[in-house]
Amino acid sequence: MTVAGTGAASKGAWLEMARQRLADAAGQNPVEFNLEAGDVDAILRLAREAAHGSGDRTNAPLVAYLVGVARGRHPERSVGDLVTAVCGPQDE
Repeated sequence: MTVAGTGAASKGAWLEMARQRLADAAGQNPVEFNLEAGDVDAILRLAREAAHGSGDRTNAPLVAYLVGVARGRHPERSVGDLVTAVCGPQDE
C-alpha cells in the first residue's frame, strides 16, 4: 500500500503508515517510534550533508541507517550527538 500525493499531509500520512508498520513488525507500541522535533532536524541535516557533501544522494539513506544502528546499540547517545559525530558541529 502506498499513500498518493506529495503534499505535507500525504508525507505525514506516509510516515505514520511506516511507523505503524515498523511497530507491528517489531511487536511494539507505535509510540516507541515517535520522532522528536530535534531528531527530525538532525536526521534531515544528516541526509542533506550526506547527499550534497558527498556528491552521491544514495549516501543519505545509507548513513541514516548507520546512525540508526549506532543509536540502537548505544541508546544513551542522542541522535543529535551521533549526527554531529558524522557531520561535525553545526554552523551557527
